[in-house]
Amino acid sequence: MKKTLTKLFTEFFESEKTSGIILILCTVLSIIIANSYFGKDYLDFWHNKIGFEAGVVALKYSIGHWINDGLMAIFFLLIGLEIERELYIGELSDLKNATLPFFAAIGGMATPALLHFLLNRGTETQAGFGIPIATDIAFALGILALLGNRIPISLKIFLASLAIIDDLGSIVIIALFYMGNLSFLNLFLSLSIFAGLLILNRLRVYRLSFYLIPGFFMWYFMLKSGIHPTITGVLLAFAIPFANGDEESPSYKLQHFLHRPVALIIIPLFALANTCITLTENWTEGLLTLNSLGIFAGLFVGKPLGIFLFSALAVKMGLSQLPDDVSWKHIIGAGFLGGIGFTMSIFVTILAFDNPEIVQSSKISILLGSLAAATVGFLILNRQTANTSNNLGIKGT
Repeated sequence: MKKTLTKLFTEFFESEKTSGIILILCTVLSIIIANSYFGKDYLDFWHNKIGFEAGVVALKYSIGHWINDGLMAIFFLLIGLEIERELYIGELSDLKNATLPFFAAIGGMATPALLHFLLNRGTETQAGFGIPIATDIAFALGILALLGNRIPISLKIFLASLAIIDDLGSIVIIALFYMGNLSFLNLFLSLSIFAGLLILNRLRVYRLSFYLIPGFFMWYFMLKSGIHPTITGVLLAFAIPFANGDEESPSYKLQHFLHRPVALIIIPLFALANTCITLTENWTEGLLTLNSLGIFAGLFVGKPLGIFLFSALAVKMGLSQLPDDVSWKHIIGAGFLGGIGFTMSIFVTILAFDNPEIVQSSKISILLGSLAAATVGFLILNRQTANTSNNLGIKGT
């Protein structure tokens, strides 16, 4: 049966496509500036502190910190709202449709993490196992969009669902493995606010301000707890009433509102602040370390391998089924696009390492691994869609 895209999914896809294009431009611009005459001033800019301190309340952090801990919480709020929509009325609401991207995502997270862990076990870079596990939704869908309407809708939904599940898995891993010194009092306060919001949800309180204002304080206490505060974005998303998911739903309204700011402001700022990589004379040496090799192998080999093998196993065991308009070559191509880590991979890198040299070499490996995966994925899908069009006697667009 032919699948149709809901209005909100179409809007989501279009915003991520735009975000992907802007991400590429911002990444290139950031690297150019970082290696230019203005490089030092550019790097120092992100370390300037802004905010305020009033009594026991202290909110004064560097600009980069505000972006990574503050604005990225809004990014995760949008991701959480999308996950919620998919679970309630989207592709993930149907168990048969949800299982294929679910198993693909499990394979796409476990295999690259295992590759990195095996290479770095017992070393100071062992904590980087979480770097190659996530798929960058913006980039992946942006590359897919370059192929136009030749790509089956089912494949777009598969890749988007896989990336969303990947993000959810990454969030769980961040919460479990990348936390600072834990403050149980602040964690209790944050989770208490979350519990209160869930009660408001059950009482059918639909006014968004009743969730967003307490949500800020939930974020603040989570920040002080030692657990990365971006987690609150997802928690808040699931506390906001979904109702029946129509245009009057608080969840729908907020998701609709956040698409443009996230795609056009938050993600570009994240790219500018976190891809300002200075290429020193011996920068290539860092690419030969076990950590860099683990990241590259995880994204370029582990991702497509895990996605394909787990998908094939799920179909073979009768747990899932391949959509009628999608072939295994499509899945292989989408698997390589799943190797575009970028945003989440860089995000985990910042959490995993304190050593600036390791962070720099990790970021370069992420960029190279993502670029290689994106190129191969595009070529596979372009060839497959061209063959399909020729077989049907249709000229490719």
